[in-house]
Amino acid sequence: MEMDYKKVVASLISEKTEFDIDKIEGMLEVPSNTEMGDYALPCFKLASIYKKSPVMIAKELAEKIQPNDEISSVTPVNGYLNFMVNKVSFATTILDEISEKGDLFGDDSVGEGKTVIIESSSPNIAKPFHIGHLCSTVIGQSLSRLYQSVGYKTVKVNHLGDWGTQFGKLISAYKHWGDDEAIEKEPIKELLRIYVKFHEEAEKDPELDEEARRYFKNLEGGSPEETKLWQWFKDLSLKEFALLYNRLGVSFDSYHGESFYSDKMPEVVDLLEERSLLKESEHAYIVDLDEYNMPPCMIVKSDGASIYATRDIAAAIYRKKEYDFYKNIYVVGIPQALHFQQFFKVLELMGNEWSKDCVHVGFAHVRFPDKKLSTRTGNVIYLEDVLDESVNRIKEYMQNTKLEEDMIDPTAEKIGIGAVIFAFLKRSREKEMVFTWEDTLNVEVESGPYIHYTYARGVNILRKAEGLADHPDYSLLTEKVETAMINKMSTLNDVIKEAVNRNEPMVIARYVIELSKLFNSFYNSCKVINEEQPLKTARVALIQACCTVIKKCLYLLGIETVDAM
Repeated sequence: MEMDYKKVVASLISEKTEFDIDKIEGMLEVPSNTEMGDYALPCFKLASIYKKSPVMIAKELAEKIQPNDEISSVTPVNGYLNFMVNKVSFATTILDEISEKGDLFGDDSVGEGKTVIIESSSPNIAKPFHIGHLCSTVIGQSLSRLYQSVGYKTVKVNHLGDWGTQFGKLISAYKHWGDDEAIEKEPIKELLRIYVKFHEEAEKDPELDEEARRYFKNLEGGSPEETKLWQWFKDLSLKEFALLYNRLGVSFDSYHGESFYSDKMPEVVDLLEERSLLKESEHAYIVDLDEYNMPPCMIVKSDGASIYATRDIAAAIYRKKEYDFYKNIYVVGIPQALHFQQFFKVLELMGNEWSKDCVHVGFAHVRFPDKKLSTRTGNVIYLEDVLDESVNRIKEYMQNTKLEEDMIDPTAEKIGIGAVIFAFLKRSREKEMVFTWEDTLNVEVESGPYIHYTYARGVNILRKAEGLADHPDYSLLTEKVETAMINKMSTLNDVIKEAVNRNEPMVIARYVIELSKLFNSFYNSCKVINEEQPLKTARVALIQACCTVIKKCLYLLGIETVDAM
C-alpha cells in the first residue's frame, strides 16, 4: 500500500489542532533546504487564530506531536514546524511507486473525467505560421497533457482564423496580382506577398479597401466565386500547417475555425436583442459595457458584416452545448486581454452562468533582437525557418559525438525542436521573451539540450548496468544528493497540480531543471558501475526512477526524449 507522507504529517497535526486534514495539507510546504525537513508547517498562518507568535505555536505543537514509524523527528525552527520522514521508508515508498507506475507516476484523478476545452494555436489562413503562434501552440499542448495527467478529459481546439475582412483583402489581392502557379508552389509565402502588396497599394488607392469589403460581404452571402477562392486558400494553408504540427508533435481534436460559426451568429444577435442588450451606434450594433469600465463590444459592423467577438460568443455557446465543458481555456496573447474581458462579460449578461468557466490564458510577446513581427509589412520570422536553424545547429554539434551516422538526423530533429519548445515554456508565459540561440541551445545552461543530455546520461548508465539484481536496499542511499533527488521526485504530483492551477507549464520546466541539476551533481560525485553490488543496485534504481520522472516532465511539456546524444 502506498504511503502518502504529506497526509501522514497533516494527520498528526490535525489530531492536535481543530483543523481538518485537508486544510492542514494545503498549508504544508516542502523546505528548499532538505536538511531542515521534508515537510514544514508555517505557523504564521495560525498566529491570528491562536493569538500567539508563530515561534510559540511551533514550540507548543512540537511538544504535543510525537514521532512515529513514518516520521522520525518533529522540530520547531523560527516559527516553522519541521517534519523529517523516515528516510528508508520514504525512499522505498517513492522509488517503488515510480517503478510500479512508470509514466503514470505523479498522475491524479482529481479531474474526475470532466471536460476542459483548450483553444490554442489558431493561425490565420493564408498567413505565415510565425513565432507568436508557437507560444500559443506549445502552451496549449502542454496544458492539455497537464490537465489529462490530473484526470480531466481535454478537447484541443484549433480555432482557425479563416473568416473576416482579411479574406476580402486577399481575394482582391489575388484578382489583381495573383499567380496560380506561384501560389501552388509556395502557398503561404506567395499569399503573404500579395497580401502585403494589397496594403501598400491600398494606401495609394482607398477604393481597394472598399472592394475588399464587397468581396467579404459576397463571401458571407455564399457567393460561389468568393467561396471557391476562400476554400482554396484554406486547403493550401492547412496542408502547410499540418507539416509544422507534425514536426512539433502537436494534434487537435477540432479545427472548427471562425467560418464554422458564421451560420450561428444570427442566433447570437437574436439572443442579445431578446435581452435588450443590443444597441445601435453609428449604424453598427454594439453591447454597451460602459458601466463595467470597458469599451463597447461590437457585434455587427456598419456594413452588416460580423466581427470576431460575435464569432467567439457563438463558439462559446456551441462548445457549452456540444461538450458541457468544466472549463473553456483560450491560449491567446496578452494584447487580446480586453477582447476576452468584453466577450466573457457579454456571455454573462446573456444569462450564461457558465461564463465564469471561460478563462483567458495570456502570454507575452516574443522578441528577436532587432526584429519585429508584422504580417502587414511582411517582416515575419517564419517558425519553419527557426526550427530548421535549431535542428541544423544541433546537427553540427553532433558531428563531433560518437553517435552513429544514421542516428544523427532523427536525434538532432528531436533535440533541436525540443530546444525551441523548452525555451518558450521555461519562462513565465506572462513575461516577455527575447529569443537567443545561446540561451536556447547551450547544453551547459538551463536549456532543452541540457535536460536531454541529462536524460541520455542516465539512460547510458542503465544500458551499461543491464541485468542487475532486483530488490534494492534503499537504506544504502545515504548521500545528501541522493536524499535530495528522492525528495524532489516525491513532489511531482504537487508540482503538476500547481502547473494546472496556474495554467503555467513553466512550473514543470523549472522542476525538471532542478531535478536535472541534482542528477548531474549525483553523476559527478557518486560512482555507480564500479561500486559494490548492493550499493550499485540501489543507485541504478535511483537513476531509473530519475529518468522516468525526467521523461514524464518532458512529455508534459510536449517534448520527446532521446536515449543518446
